[in-house]
Amino acid sequence: MASISQSAELSVSVKDKAAALALTPVSRETEARLDRYVALLLAWQAKTNLVAPSTLPTLWTRHVSDSLQLLSLAPTAKSWVDLGSGGGFPGVVLACALAETPGASIHLVERIAKKAAFLREAIRVTGSPGTVHPADIGDTVDRIPGPIDCVTARALAPLHQLIGFAEPWVKKGAKALFLKGQDVEAELTEATKYWIIEPKLHSSRTGGQGWIVELGSIERR
Repeated sequence: MASISQSAELSVSVKDKAAALALTPVSRETEARLDRYVALLLAWQAKTNLVAPSTLPTLWTRHVSDSLQLLSLAPTAKSWVDLGSGGGFPGVVLACALAETPGASIHLVERIAKKAAFLREAIRVTGSPGTVHPADIGDTVDRIPGPIDCVTARALAPLHQLIGFAEPWVKKGAKALFLKGQDVEAELTEATKYWIIEPKLHSSRTGGQGWIVELGSIERR
């Protein structure tokens, strides 16, 4: 029975990967880097909770493809800052995808030591252009060399807080792309109490009730 169960899990994983890459196609080289990253994540997951265990069967669509879709919203961006990178979504995925782009750099900000260690290993194993900053977000703004093209965050904090984190970079010309869930309208309503923004909402390619909030300007009220 165990072998049948393992076979089923493998089958689901293969199908899920195929579905993800159909949604967000990548080069063969990028796919190979993503394979190494996913394998590393699964190995570390046993000792460090990097993603919700319930999402593992759909890891490729739920996490990898969800991250890759940001590239189409900032196709010329080379320098990215990913806030609260955690298990590497979207930061490490973006780094894998941009590894062949000259001058690309992804800054991964993660204050939890174990997760920062995982991110460093993921960047090393995949040979991707990432730099890990093991510090609080507020302590990294002046340490990250600019200019920054895009600021991202996923499953990190309420939108009004994310906007505060991203403000210094957006003020200097960066675009913000925040991956949010079904409560995005309520979060936007709350955010406008503190910030003057003109958000663009993009429905997630991966289905469900996910959204991407795009911001090109931020002003304090």
